Amino acid sequence: MQVSIEATSNIERKMTIGVPSSQVEQEVEKRLQRTARTVRLNGFRPGKVPMNVVRRRFGDDVRQEVLGEVMRNAYVEALEQEKINPAGYPQFEAKQLESGQDLEFVATFEVYPEIELADLSAIAVEKQVAEIADADVDNMLDVLQNQSATFEEVSRKSKDGDVLTLDYKGIIDGEAFEGGTAEESKITLGKGQMIPGFEDGLVGMGAGDEGALELSFPDDYHAENLAGKAVTFEVKVHKVEEPVLPELNAEFFEKYGVKDVDEAGFKAEIKKNMERELKQATRNKVKQSVVDQLIATNEFAVPASLIDSEVDRMRQDAFRQFGGGMGGNMKASDLPAELFKGQAENRVKTGLLFNELIAKNELKVDESLVDARIEEMAATYEDPSEVIAWYKSNPDQRSQIEGVVLEDMVIDFVLENAQVTENTVSYEEAVKPPSQAPQAAKESE
Repeated sequence: MQVSIEATSNIERKMTIGVPSSQVEQEVEKRLQRTARTVRLNGFRPGKVPMNVVRRRFGDDVRQEVLGEVMRNAYVEALEQEKINPAGYPQFEAKQLESGQDLEFVATFEVYPEIELADLSAIAVEKQVAEIADADVDNMLDVLQNQSATFEEVSRKSKDGDVLTLDYKGIIDGEAFEGGTAEESKITLGKGQMIPGFEDGLVGMGAGDEGALELSFPDDYHAENLAGKAVTFEVKVHKVEEPVLPELNAEFFEKYGVKDVDEAGFKAEIKKNMERELKQATRNKVKQSVVDQLIATNEFAVPASLIDSEVDRMRQDAFRQFGGGMGGNMKASDLPAELFKGQAENRVKTGLLFNELIAKNELKVDESLVDARIEEMAATYEDPSEVIAWYKSNPDQRSQIEGVVLEDMVIDFVLENAQVTENTVSYEEAVKPPSQAPQAAKESE
């Protein structure tokens, strides 16, 4: 087998491969002989079909099948011979397929890029530090109580926190507009469900009250035909309900999986959960900062085949997340690749950079860290020992945790060499996702 390689870019290769015709013809003849022994044709007994008839009827199909397999096998053999690690699948282009002549074809494929890692000391990372105060625990307890609140109808005028049942009709330039009308709609005052001013205008209204709210849609409202426009909402309130918080008793505590404790004990459990959340949130922010800067400071060509594969994975994940097409004819591949391409490229870049850092610095999984991570995860379950035993008896699941731990080790290695500054913030600021920002407008409902 003859092999020649041409580098058409930093990561693309064209490999021309020649295979002796005898190798192809022998395999074609072998398969035709096998076909002759099993094929059934009218006018001939099984196994007695003449070879010239078999060759005439099946020769072209068998030859095409053999050529495809020979090219695939020759490509794999050539990669091993030349010690090449391809990224993704190749494209084959036949140059010579005629019977009796040596087979010649070109395999075009991508290879993994050579990455020269930038100086890690150029990376500057801010690490948020926060303490969980008693007030933070009390606020979380209030959140849990409000989540379990029931609502009772009241005859008084409404205030923030109440739920109003009402009809409303939005009017612009004397005409009701599509999507601006609702009947028996439930709105919680103070939640910011509606455009600015809507809920404020309902405060102080009671059952049976009617009124008109003179408002304007925000300039950056998502519906361009409504953005910045003055609108009148005619409203009629049917019912006002106030929240009734549950008592802080054993029944309430058990709802959150905490038994045999008083209020102080329940608060202690809340604080433990908040500490776990704080640790994870601050860690995620640091990790994202490291990843962003690694990508920004290391430029290299990314194999398109790897990006395409990641796009396909993300399509499948999105498809499953949204109900697999909701029973229709839609397929995951129908989702536009452009929706995922940017994120897919960053994921691939991150994976390549992490692999390079692992290889260059000979990082290996610390099994004690894996055990600690499993114990940390198990602590959130009712029977931690059962969870730990499950991971011990499931090597595949443990290997997933090993992958997470190895990623954390990469981040720690970068941080050891980067410029890290600490910034003291509140608990709420620390656990807030980095992309979270105040929304200028809400949809009317």
